[in-house]
Amino acid sequence: MAQWISGDRLIQRFEAWAPKKLAYEHDKIGLLVGSLHKKVKRVMVTLDLLENVADEAAEKNVDLIIAHHPLIFHPLKNVRSDEGQGKIVTKCIKHDIAVYAAHTNLDIAEGGVNDMLADQLGLKDTDILQPTYSEPLYKLAVYVPVSHAEHIRDVLGDAGAGAIGKYTRCSFSTHGEGAFLPQSGAKPYKGTVDKIEKTSEEKIEAVVPEHLLHITIQKMIKAHPYEEVAYDVIPLQNEGKKYGLGRIGKLSEAIPFKDYCLLVKEKLGLEGLRTVGSPENMVKTVAVSGGDGNSLIPYAKYQGADVLITGDIYYHTAHDALLCGLNVIDAGHHIESVMKQGVKDFLCKVIAEEKSDTEVLISKAVTNPFHFVV
Repeated sequence: MAQWISGDRLIQRFEAWAPKKLAYEHDKIGLLVGSLHKKVKRVMVTLDLLENVADEAAEKNVDLIIAHHPLIFHPLKNVRSDEGQGKIVTKCIKHDIAVYAAHTNLDIAEGGVNDMLADQLGLKDTDILQPTYSEPLYKLAVYVPVSHAEHIRDVLGDAGAGAIGKYTRCSFSTHGEGAFLPQSGAKPYKGTVDKIEKTSEEKIEAVVPEHLLHITIQKMIKAHPYEEVAYDVIPLQNEGKKYGLGRIGKLSEAIPFKDYCLLVKEKLGLEGLRTVGSPENMVKTVAVSGGDGNSLIPYAKYQGADVLITGDIYYHTAHDALLCGLNVIDAGHHIESVMKQGVKDFLCKVIAEEKSDTEVLISKAVTNPFHFVV
């Protein structure tokens, strides 16, 4: 008998990869149409949700559409079934198709759109172009009898606590004496009711990132021998893992800008592209951002990029790039369609792990509004 994953569970797993907290403040992400409280037999991935995509999804009996660009970005004054976005919303509701958008959170996520583009372009030693978020860190300190200290250290390490840079399972311990008085009804691991008990304990401290804090505490308490576990959670000022827009990386060797433009056109499967800069300039360090890259000019220049590849560049921003000596490739916003295969691969992995028979489709509908006439 076929097993279908629920929409809630699928999106829960998806948001563990591209959490909403990474998105820009006013981005319109998340569930936009319909409900996730249902079984999903088919999910479709698309860059944009236009009417032809909605028709394709209805024809293929899709239950959930995951789009990169939000269907509803500006508030709708009405929802008409005969024009505009209302036609798309109406079709999705009529065919019980839920619509979920992952936009800047998917751009910023590790392994997200910009990492997919950097991989497709063959960039090496990549790093974040513009940091936008640093995950909060906490120090978890737990008091444990010496006999169980090593076990609790292993539990914390297995949960992901104690990761600092390229080191894992980092912790610090101090020895001391714990004292407690069990009250009536207590079932102490050691000692008796109404009698002060003193025992040799270790205080184990480890750094935990915010997204692992809750589960780490749960696992620690479950493994702890005490009926009532004494522990502290202390917010830290230390910077946690950084996330951000765009990526910057290296080519294996420097090549002329004119040759690199042709290489980008080939690797991204483009009809054409716009360029800013001299064809003879040499390119070695490359910055890339699939969406609007106008705000990224100073970041690319500061980090030593020879060229910025972007989905959108304005006329006067192109002048700014020329003035600061930065080459630019405007490859068009549609280069973000790289996310379709990347998201499908992720969802297929999740569905396999969940032992589900849910099918993942990539939309074949054309949504790029631009074409080159040469």
